[in-house]
Amino acid sequence: MITILVVEDEESVLDTLALNLQEEGHQVLTAKDGEQALELVRTKKPDLMILDIMLPKLDGLAVCRIVRKDPEVSHIPIIMLTARGTQGDKMVGLDSGADDYITKPFGLGEFLARVRAVLRRAPGRIVTAQMISSGDLQVDVAARRAYRGNDELKLSHKEFDLLVELMRNEGAVLSRDLILSRVWGYDYYGDSRTVDVHIRWLRQKIEEDASNPKHIITVRGIGYRFES
Repeated sequence: MITILVVEDEESVLDTLALNLQEEGHQVLTAKDGEQALELVRTKKPDLMILDIMLPKLDGLAVCRIVRKDPEVSHIPIIMLTARGTQGDKMVGLDSGADDYITKPFGLGEFLARVRAVLRRAPGRIVTAQMISSGDLQVDVAARRAYRGNDELKLSHKEFDLLVELMRNEGAVLSRDLILSRVWGYDYYGDSRTVDVHIRWLRQKIEEDASNPKHIITVRGIGYRFES
């Protein structure tokens, strides 16, 4: 059974989301503040976290950043909820490490569709017995582990999927929309700047100099190309 942690300080919203997720067949944990959320995510290690931004004690952005820096739980997908709706707020959420971002008010149908889409892309859901190598990079797709030389890379699940897609198409130019479709899924509701954010994170982990990348090359106005 999939376990989902819902972090929301507004009780009526918390109860509604928890009930609908339970009706989908999921086990649901709940928290009403950021400190309690961190305790639960570390002890229970849920398969997904639904995280409101405006929380007491520790806000959602801080919780998200802390989770992403903890190797024990950094792989856990995070969907952020917020009443804020500006593009700048959305990018702050994605920069903090969120996988998706839903602006209140939202319909339950949309919410559950986002949850299903993120869970389909979560680690371990799709396993392909394949090794991919390019230069000093090696990726074990089945084990979801990546290496640069002898050093294992600490990648989030989305960074890993993005690296696999780029390496499988080495030398080809992939548009942002194509990457969104293949890595995030056709039912993803975000925009192409999500790709740019994750490319930046991935470069910081696989490139010797992220400001002068040798592997992930920007093709201006189109997207990205992977080179060995």
